[in-house]
Amino acid sequence: MSSLAQQIAALPAPLLGRLRARGFDPDRVARWAASIGKDRDARNRLQGTVEPPAPGDVVDVPAEGTPEHARCREAGLDALRRGEVALCVLAGGMATRMGGVVKALVEVLPGRTFLDLRLAESDHLRRTTGVPVPLWLMTSEATNAPIREALGQRLDEQGDLCATFEQHVSLRLTQEGALFVDEDGEPSVYATGHGDLPDALRESGLLGRFIARGGKTVWIANLDNLGATVDPVILGWHLGHGGPLTVEVVDKGGDKGGGPMRWNGRPVIAEDFRLPTSFDPKVVPVFNTNTFLASAEALSALAMDWVYVEVEKKVGDRKAIQFERILNEITFGLPARFLRVPREGLAARFLPVKDVEELERRRPAIEAIARARGFLG
Repeated sequence: MSSLAQQIAALPAPLLGRLRARGFDPDRVARWAASIGKDRDARNRLQGTVEPPAPGDVVDVPAEGTPEHARCREAGLDALRRGEVALCVLAGGMATRMGGVVKALVEVLPGRTFLDLRLAESDHLRRTTGVPVPLWLMTSEATNAPIREALGQRLDEQGDLCATFEQHVSLRLTQEGALFVDEDGEPSVYATGHGDLPDALRESGLLGRFIARGGKTVWIANLDNLGATVDPVILGWHLGHGGPLTVEVVDKGGDKGGGPMRWNGRPVIAEDFRLPTSFDPKVVPVFNTNTFLASAEALSALAMDWVYVEVEKKVGDRKAIQFERILNEITFGLPARFLRVPREGLAARFLPVKDVEELERRRPAIEAIARARGFLG
């Protein structure tokens, strides 16, 4: 059998060009292949000291009617009016549990898709502040063309108003560390996860141009969490603490998910599978919503060794191995502060939609919030 390096070198030049244009690194794939079959669980789990958040690590969003709320709101509005904020939405997903279509184009409300509602938010921000808040969508190979077609004349390649950029890709491997090929004998390409965002955004040129024209803050949110809208109060709080990163967290309720903790004394967000087996995640009452406010300069300068997690994927009726990185690992590269936000009522900021049943259940809340925040006429 030929080596992995030989298999990659023998790939058609157009395919290699397409891969390299999207962050493909043969040396990194070779390192991944060499690790397959070794103790995946041990590799995924953090070494060192992991502890619950320290007092003061998780702060509640300022309560309405308080002086701090008013101060934060005004500071946030000022930043928006100066054009210092961009909204970056993670839109690389396919709605595999909603018919396998591009998730951005799933109808959430009558005649309104996820993408439509994000555009309505952008329009509302422009109306209320008098300044555009650029909307950037991180797409994947699977979603980029349909989303760009749907955007049509809204697209602005400079990124002043609305632009797309693609996340990275790699090639799936067999459990023996060779290239995985599909039923047609073709290499199996996949997107390497939303942790691609800092690198892909920087490579797109959008971030550099944003900084050059005075941009300061990149607001990052999941496409399907329509509660995670740009909020002047939260923006003002983020700017007020002076650090490069704010992460929104919510009470867990009955949910599971990565949450804030201290690793070797440093506040980070870690998924449960990254925790030592001796650490009980139930002692942390909040979890990460995958909504981040990041300093544009810090994102641009970020240099860190990303952890790519080994994942087993079923492709057809066979098992393949792929390696992915997750965005909350950014907290290992940038000092983070954690802000607890509401998950109930008109102030709710966590309304994820993963399948049709959840969409039906959340639709009334999504509509009420969209109306209350001025996104629907």
